[in-house]
Amino acid sequence: MKLKKGDAVLITKGKYRTRKGKVLRVFPQESRVLIEGVNIIKKHIKPKRSGEKGQIAEMPAPIHISKMKLVCKNCGKATRVGYKIVGKEKYRICKKCGKEM
Repeated sequence: MKLKKGDAVLITKGKYRTRKGKVLRVFPQESRVLIEGVNIIKKHIKPKRSGEKGQIAEMPAPIHISKMKLVCKNCGKATRVGYKIVGKEKYRICKKCGKEM
């Protein structure tokens, strides 16, 4: 998976397209990513104990990785990700400016 926690991404498809956000969590088995402030859902929570009230909580839901692009830290553009292997280390590079991310 080419995205990591803390990366800036741009949504390219769907209801939230053109929005930028920060990756909060990555789910590699499902190919989904949780993004801050995007795809907010309302979840109804039952009361745990007697006398306690139930509530409606808002939380972000994961989005499929194919609907987003990584935003380069150097050039600031949404881009594809490439890899550069130097010795035993592997680095992500921007396909537009060619610099390390």
